Amino acid sequence: MIAPFDLQQALSELLGDARLVACPLPGTDLKLWLIDGDNMARAFSQEETQRILHEPPYWSFCWASGLAVARHLAEYPQWVRGKRVLDFGAGSGVAGIAAVKAGALEVVACDLDPLALAACRANAELNDVQLGYSADFFAEDDRFDLILVADVLYDRANLPLLDAFLSRGREALVADSRVRDFSHPQYRRIEMLEAMTLPDLAEPEEFRHVSLYHAARA
Repeated sequence: MIAPFDLQQALSELLGDARLVACPLPGTDLKLWLIDGDNMARAFSQEETQRILHEPPYWSFCWASGLAVARHLAEYPQWVRGKRVLDFGAGSGVAGIAAVKAGALEVVACDLDPLALAACRANAELNDVQLGYSADFFAEDDRFDLILVADVLYDRANLPLLDAFLSRGREALVADSRVRDFSHPQYRRIEMLEAMTLPDLAEPEEFRHVSLYHAARA
């Protein structure tokens, strides 16, 4: 199977010998175009490191929280069945694709990065599902039943978004492995999930424990 040309070209510009491969996600029936794990095992040059830091290809990974959400929706499809869903900061699109598979009426993958939206399109095609696409969350109408959020709160500067999510959706489901102590009156932690980032980045064990939070409008 040949990776989408635009995504492969973008990845090659960052890491000349990196390749996208279609990878099955453990514990799911999903596949994603992900960076070849063997390539991540080598040492990077200073120039490569600078390019990665400047423009990280986060869309070429399945981060732990996204994988955890995908598994959770497969087990508890009532979260999304028959609902209109927006996948915020969609990245690879794994959460949104899982929502479609679980019976969502409509899913919009939302991300500022054009390459992330291209990855969402490619991964939707790989999994034979249909997504909508948006580059501007705040341009969306307040019409969603659920906002899905995975691996967005890694930067504490993003915490004010917790209020914004409920401006466009009646409920929000937020998964994160890096920020566990945010205090917000409308959000409560409902479960702790286990997952890992793919390909394996040898992250600390603590990042395999994903907190799942739920909020609903008052």
